[in-house]
Amino acid sequence: MTDPKTPDLVEADGAVMAWESRTNRMVTVYVPLLLFVLVLLFPFYWMAITSFKPNNELLDYQNNNPFWINSPTLDNIRELLFNTSYPRWLVITMSVSVGATAISLFSSVLAAYAIQRLRFRGSKWVGLGIYLAYLVPPSILFIPLADVVYEFGLFDSPWALVLTYPTFLIPFCTWLLIGYFKSIPYELEECALIDGASRLQILRRITLPLAVPGLISAGIFAFTLSWNEFIYALAFISSSENKTVPVAILTELVQGDAYHWGALMAGALLGSLPVAIFYSFFVDYYVSSMTGAVKE
Repeated sequence: MTDPKTPDLVEADGAVMAWESRTNRMVTVYVPLLLFVLVLLFPFYWMAITSFKPNNELLDYQNNNPFWINSPTLDNIRELLFNTSYPRWLVITMSVSVGATAISLFSSVLAAYAIQRLRFRGSKWVGLGIYLAYLVPPSILFIPLADVVYEFGLFDSPWALVLTYPTFLIPFCTWLLIGYFKSIPYELEECALIDGASRLQILRRITLPLAVPGLISAGIFAFTLSWNEFIYALAFISSSENKTVPVAILTELVQGDAYHWGALMAGALLGSLPVAIFYSFFVDYYVSSMTGAVKE
């Protein structure tokens, strides 16, 4: 029969277990998380330092550290803002993104509410078909859409992008809102129907106020995808003054085999700021809405 452990041995065992727990947490959580953050943020760091580097540092890595700036300069940003049409490209990109997002949200709300709440025959198959439409690659659709855009006289106009972007925004936003509407108790709408409210009144006064996180998430997704879209903007816009930022910085700041790396990186950095600001303000709503969509 062994003697019970003394308090000193018990305290020593507790310290060893706490050390092992901290070590395991460090190896399994913090180290992978740190590596992930470094890999994720390195492109933004590279864009930032390249935007403020003078040309002699960009072209001479033997005498300059590629990961640091010796003599910061604003020449690249000044060239981008005053020697190119970048402010106009930024305004067009913002207008197209806001317009396409508004159309997509309006259509997605009506479609998602009808599929989830009206419960008509085949509603589940309709929802599945809408989501499968999102999986069709844009590289397949832009050829027939180009004929439609040309027939309606919208070629080389920002309206061509505003009206074609919803073709890939509406399916995913509808699927996302279907999952979020499903998390809202149906009993609230039943009580409103008993009181004599119409479906539009229920949607406007009950469902939409409760679905604000889902609407914000769908709006962020639609705005981000519209802002970064490249294929449609490249195929439907030809004039320099009507191009969006992703297409313009690649086609207008690359002249033959000459790459204006400072202006290119400055344009990419400034173009990514609006999306980053949107995400920073609404990240909590985005996570909560994705949780609601997964419940489906």
